[in-house]
Amino acid sequence: MISLFISAFGLGFIFNASPGAIFTESLRRGVLGGYQAALSVQFGSLVGDAIWAILGLSGAGILFQIPEIRIPLATAGGLYLAYLGIQSIVTKPPTEQEQSSVTAPKSNNSALMSGVSISLTNPSNIFFWAALGSVLGGFGISNPEFAHYLIFFLGFMASSFIWCFACAGIIHVLHKAMSPTLVIGLNILCGVALLYLAYLICVDTYQVISKA
Repeated sequence: MISLFISAFGLGFIFNASPGAIFTESLRRGVLGGYQAALSVQFGSLVGDAIWAILGLSGAGILFQIPEIRIPLATAGGLYLAYLGIQSIVTKPPTEQEQSSVTAPKSNNSALMSGVSISLTNPSNIFFWAALGSVLGGFGISNPEFAHYLIFFLGFMASSFIWCFACAGIIHVLHKAMSPTLVIGLNILCGVALLYLAYLICVDTYQVISKA
């Protein structure tokens, strides 16, 4: 069980540290709002991951591989990423006066909900947790029991929780070191990345529709 926890812990770091929509949105929010904004996105993602994990453990995650359910969910995720991408490109960083006039709780709540929304509509999250039995099989557990699922969940979520602070800290350092011009450039780059991820989701959704 200890080896399974360690394996899940390491896999959680790899899964969360991989460049994707959550990291891009954390970076986008973080270069504009700093540590708390990036951390809020990460915490939102953690909520979404936990929900998918529970669905996967209960067996309900397999339902989201059905085209009639998968297509609308993936479409919603793609559209939301596209919206965030366009917003990132056209939005200019706030001035110091504008930043002082915006309440931090409101901004952080928006970042939190953004993380939850992306995580809940991210196809990679859906399929990862829906195929949790196969993942455990890769660790040599051919007939996983509830205890195996629980240990995997705890290990994965423990590393995900730690990563929230590590990721926000890294982005905070970048935020402090960057000039306003660089912030604008990075914001545009994040927008382009989000639009590209939205495009990939659309392509995947189209392939599902064509096969249905």
